[in-house]
Amino acid sequence: MHYLITGGTGFIGSALIEVLLRGDHSVTVLSRQNKQGRARLQYVSDLAALGSDSRFDAVINLAGASLAGARWTTEYKKEIVSSRIDTTRALIDLLRRMEEPPSVLLSASAIGYYGHHGDEPLTEEGEITPGFSQDLCHRWEEAASAASELGIRVCLLRLGVVLDRDGGAMVEMTRSFELGIGSWLGNGRQWLSWVHRSDVVAAMEFLLERDDLSGPFNITAPEPVTSRGFCDAMRRHKRTLLAASVPAPVIRLLVGEMADELLLKGQRVLPANLQRAGFTFALPTLDQALEDILADQGR
Repeated sequence: MHYLITGGTGFIGSALIEVLLRGDHSVTVLSRQNKQGRARLQYVSDLAALGSDSRFDAVINLAGASLAGARWTTEYKKEIVSSRIDTTRALIDLLRRMEEPPSVLLSASAIGYYGHHGDEPLTEEGEITPGFSQDLCHRWEEAASAASELGIRVCLLRLGVVLDRDGGAMVEMTRSFELGIGSWLGNGRQWLSWVHRSDVVAAMEFLLERDDLSGPFNITAPEPVTSRGFCDAMRRHKRTLLAASVPAPVIRLLVGEMADELLLKGQRVLPANLQRAGFTFALPTLDQALEDILADQGR
């Protein structure tokens, strides 16, 4: 199989590529970085460089600037939007001009699609609450869904907070624990819908193989926790001297608008469609995930 991946050099994409290469597949990656290819792995800097005679069995769209990559200035919010919407539209343009389009498109989205709902459990049929993240995800999914008009099966990956060692959200979330201080954000009651990176990759493999599946899929572990619950779980796996809240006003001062969009509010999201389809999470609980992530670290 030959895969085209946008955002393949990121936290999720890099792990996915290694799994695909181990399976003797070929991968073409869209990347602005000047990277050297290797056996069955090549890089392109512009989708427009791919001709109409290009052949891909599947396309995986993961491109997008990090939501937590910088303070949400007007300019950075524009970058967040354009890095997703413009790249996805360019990808659809490529699919339209291909002589033989791929059979499936997996396109990233996020659980921000739902907005904030307090303690309400959210499946893929959940209601939405307007906001910047919600509007972004809606437009992102709408752009990707245009591929269905070409007869391409489209799966929309509503990703939760992806955890693993050596990158992603885990670095910032555990920084205080490295100093022996357990912490949670604000009142600690906001939900954290997390998922281990290995289960994200496994879910994508599952969706690639199942040609009967399409539409939105929450890529979150079946047991979300609160911010305080994350702290408690970390303290079971990491020695701490004390634990305390990081006050909401301090977080708002440090990161601005991002605080209420991403940190002080959350979503209690459940992977209903994946589980209904028969997918099994290898690491369904946070304790199992942390045991894996922290296995080779000092306690």
